[in-house]
Amino acid sequence: MIAIAGGVYRERCLRPSWEESYGSAGRAATALSRFGAEVELHSFLDSESLFIMNNRAALEGFKLVPTQTTQSVAFDYIHGLSTPQISYQSADFGTALHIQTSRVLRFGMIEGTAVIDAEYAVYDPQSAENPELFTTNGSKAKHLALVLNRNEAQRLCGCERPPAELAELLAQKEGAEVVIIKMGPLGALVYERGEITSIPAYGTKRVWKIGSGDTFAAHFAYAWLEQGQKAREAAAIASRATAFYCETQGYPTPKLLAKYTPEPLQASDRYRNGYTPQVYLAGPFFTLAQLWIIREAQNDLQAMGLRVFSPYHDVGLGSAEDVVELDLKAIQDCDLLFAIGDGLDSGTVYEIGYARALSKPVVLYSENESAQDKKMMEGSDCRICDDYVTSIYQTVWEAIKL
Repeated sequence: MIAIAGGVYRERCLRPSWEESYGSAGRAATALSRFGAEVELHSFLDSESLFIMNNRAALEGFKLVPTQTTQSVAFDYIHGLSTPQISYQSADFGTALHIQTSRVLRFGMIEGTAVIDAEYAVYDPQSAENPELFTTNGSKAKHLALVLNRNEAQRLCGCERPPAELAELLAQKEGAEVVIIKMGPLGALVYERGEITSIPAYGTKRVWKIGSGDTFAAHFAYAWLEQGQKAREAAAIASRATAFYCETQGYPTPKLLAKYTPEPLQASDRYRNGYTPQVYLAGPFFTLAQLWIIREAQNDLQAMGLRVFSPYHDVGLGSAEDVVELDLKAIQDCDLLFAIGDGLDSGTVYEIGYARALSKPVVLYSENESAQDKKMMEGSDCRICDDYVTSIYQTVWEAIKL
């Protein structure tokens, strides 16, 4: 039996359109139940969420241990990479769940905390701004594994250091046997009792980002806590299960996961040695909607670790004499091009052709144009995506290979 402690939240996304009640703990309970684990879910639930989760527990076969509250938390996303708008009432927040059992997967929460006393525990702080150490609230475990991303590791350590050093600092600070630091396209660093290894991330045809970290933590916990796998093997299983989730928006059974063989991402030596690829951001910027998506893409590509040349931001509006030479020089200097293709803006189409003539990789994001209108881009080996989040990831995956 694995006890899962964390939030159950309403999640809404505008594009792709989606609305469900999951949250970190709710998603982990579903993922592990589908995988055959015996699960007990501990969370704060309002009346509506309690109704939903009672039905889900009956359907999926996990045990629900609710603590009732007046209002659950809701996350509203424009798309899967956007910073969500979080809504809740905090009057009755701040209470604690107390869980004493053999094996626990604990997630950080907004509305309270979970105080753990366990033989084995896996902890994912789940906070970009204010992650909390496992022991801060009095939690304890004889055998502890931490699963977190590099930003959380830096914030918990209070410094910026190489991932291996961050892992060792966290292990010493928390008395953890295992520290997993997720590093985006470079996969994850695995620290286990002084030994450091790594596991790959995987490329997928589509990317559903919301909940991917929950899935990784859940499958790592099951493999490490319940099946007794070494940390590296458990993390490798978790990485493949996460790729399955991102690609299908579903939860694998052991049989489905055994048949799933995604391609591991391969980064070039210069990328691993610290080179930051530059992407040229092509797209129209003549209306508010066009400017919004240009800015959104610029922010998301930069957040994924790329340098971005944006004609609107770096050159600006002007006559052909003012801008064309500068834009074409930037395409020559870039490593690849990301194009926003809806509307078939003539300048964007020209930039795509110019980049391909220079043998620069091109990723085209286009939801609304016909296959006929995208024929030239397809025929010249552009990578074409009709989903925004997928197109951003495909750009990063292309960049790290160069």
